[in-house]
Amino acid sequence: MLVDSPALKRRRFADQLVMEKLVAAKQTYGREIRVFETTTATISQTSNDVSGSEESDDLEFTTADYYRILATKKEDKYLKTKKIRDAEAAASRSRITKAVIRIRFPDNHTLEATFHPTETMQSLVDLLGKVVARPDLPFYIYTIPPKKQIKNMSQDFYSAGFAPGAIVNFSYDIPQGDDNTAAQGPFLKEDVMALKDLDGLIPEPDQPAPEPAVTAPAPVQKPAGEKKMVKPKWLKM
Repeated sequence: MLVDSPALKRRRFADQLVMEKLVAAKQTYGREIRVFETTTATISQTSNDVSGSEESDDLEFTTADYYRILATKKEDKYLKTKKIRDAEAAASRSRITKAVIRIRFPDNHTLEATFHPTETMQSLVDLLGKVVARPDLPFYIYTIPPKKQIKNMSQDFYSAGFAPGAIVNFSYDIPQGDDNTAAQGPFLKEDVMALKDLDGLIPEPDQPAPEPAVTAPAPVQKPAGEKKMVKPKWLKM
């Protein structure tokens, strides 16, 4: 009969607590959400990656490049009918089954939520109205770089290019000098912040102690001076 070790019992108990919190959050807010902290180093690295990609794109665009791209577009236009293009777009869209949206807050916390690609931006705004600490204050969401406020709430995630995933930013829409305490945070409700880094609550299983190696006993060696007594053939008794 196998007996669970204390480490395995602790792991199962922690897994159960995590699942209960995630299920409760999904029931409360209507979708899967999780919270984690984004460090300054991570944000800087992301910015560096974006700026690096912009620099690499800033190359000399020659006349030959222009005519090559123009010829490619003409070829696609004449070789593919609208029906074929629509069918290809529909097939590509059907392969994307979810849109994972990450909302970054000024206090370096990030809320991750899962949507269906056909849902609209309004569903994201509705969720934020439920999870933010001050739902009474107006707010807006935007993308960077460059900073562009999202205003079309009827656009679905796929059409906006937010599927299978995207990162947006949150800000309260209040004039400077008015209720500055809200701008300092916290930005998420306490029960939502309780979901922060749930994966880190699961302890690593203890490593079992290595079994002692079984070694064969060393053979007993006789002293070098000791000789075996041999009876001579001529001796008769």
